[in-house]
Amino acid sequence: MANPHDVASWGPSDWRQSEDGTDHRGAFVVGVDRLGAHEHLESRMSARLLPGKPVAERVLADVTARASALRERGITPSLATILVGDDDASAGYIGIKQKQAAALGIDSPHTHLPADATQEDLVGAITGYNDDPAVHGLLIQYPVPGHLDYDAALSVMDPDKDVDGMHPVNMGRLAVGLPGPLPCTPAGIEELLAFHEIPVSGREVVILGRGATLGRPLAMLLTQKRPTANAAVTVVHTGVPDWDRYTRRADILIAAAGVPGIIQPEHVKPGATVVGGGVRYSGKKLLPDVDERCEEVAGAITPRVGGVGPTTVAMLFRNVIAAAEKATSA
Repeated sequence: MANPHDVASWGPSDWRQSEDGTDHRGAFVVGVDRLGAHEHLESRMSARLLPGKPVAERVLADVTARASALRERGITPSLATILVGDDDASAGYIGIKQKQAAALGIDSPHTHLPADATQEDLVGAITGYNDDPAVHGLLIQYPVPGHLDYDAALSVMDPDKDVDGMHPVNMGRLAVGLPGPLPCTPAGIEELLAFHEIPVSGREVVILGRGATLGRPLAMLLTQKRPTANAAVTVVHTGVPDWDRYTRRADILIAAAGVPGIIQPEHVKPGATVVGGGVRYSGKKLLPDVDERCEEVAGAITPRVGGVGPTTVAMLFRNVIAAAEKATSA
């Protein structure tokens, strides 16, 4: 299972630049000098960018106001985190979440278990937070060491404290349309499309990817009957030899395969909206599913960096505040 939080971007960035800051906008045209390549590509770039940062800012402003209202009642919302082992990247993600929680007025208790912790140790940490009424949300940082069963640990968690929205109970709630914590990246994509006024209702949405953290829950979310969803959704995957036959007809194409560069310009219907949800990393370098040249064909497109990532994290904190409100509503 991929960690949906790994796609987060925590600051403005020029998506047309590589991770080292080098501008590669002219690199796609062969046989001309760099300036000529730059001008040629710029003349063909027509897609409207759909950044996630303003979407996240709006969501987090709402979270801040709701957290303040809770504190006025003597309630401090709380997100607990559990980290197993000493993976630097995972520790960094925890630190970022703690920093964001502090900025929002949310407490962030933390348990750090050693890399040789047993399944019983992990379950014990989870049940401790389950039983603590002062903790409203809980997150187990993924991945965990290979000898541990992440899915079994997740199933022990109180579903109402599951801020990732990935507990089997919450996936079932999503499937039948009951309220509950929503998976963060799918919910963030719906929020992003709504914020940028991309029509979804009645449109043909094609999702390339069927993973449990993105493709499948996003399909369930976007078929629900409300103005920001209500779409005709097709889920296709790389096991289908002619998957591009489906992507080329999409009004909204969402890449969720986790295969770098799998979506090329020829896979996109002219004028379509393209959302890059799937990524891989090579060291610290981000490798998105959507090739940058797709902006030459698309009508609207998320940036390579700063698209879905900020909205994913914002939706996590929306889940935290909703859990705190639910737990203290009596």
